[in-house]
Amino acid sequence: MQLHADIKEILFTSDQIKARAKELGRQISADYREKPLALVGILNGVKPFLNDLLGALDLPISHDLIELSSYGQSTVSSGTVKVLKDVALDISGKDVLLVEDIIDTGLTLYTAIEHLRAHKPATLKTCTLLNKKTGRSVAITPDYYGFTIPDLFVVGYGLDYAENYRELPYIGVLKINK
Repeated sequence: MQLHADIKEILFTSDQIKARAKELGRQISADYREKPLALVGILNGVKPFLNDLLGALDLPISHDLIELSSYGQSTVSSGTVKVLKDVALDISGKDVLLVEDIIDTGLTLYTAIEHLRAHKPATLKTCTLLNKKTGRSVAITPDYYGFTIPDLFVVGYGLDYAENYRELPYIGVLKINK
């Protein structure tokens, strides 16, 4: 696999991510036992992981996307999260799984949870591909997660820095780390 010039090291390959998404899909499918489930992904970084997860679930599924922003053009969260696009799917009274690419400070996920609660879902759980436990400004723990990572700024597989590197087929550590 070709390492991009701006990447210091690869943390997870596409194969590792897909395998973990299959494991999560089996676990979530068992937990919901063929009950209808609405997945809400947080744009933009979640797309590759959400697609892997959707393919791994053995449940009746509906899904939609919500867009929030907190990083802008920086490697550090701004501390302010804005809802840029709301869900169009009616999630009222439904079991909802909110899917995120990475939990860093926790602010984006916290804001999304609070925003979706206003839609009155029956249940609301969370799933993230990457769980960065250090640096949290909000006490939040995902119900499901793919991998725990140290306090590094990572890109690829949907994750970006200033809208770059999303297309990388792996998750790597950016050389200009914080």
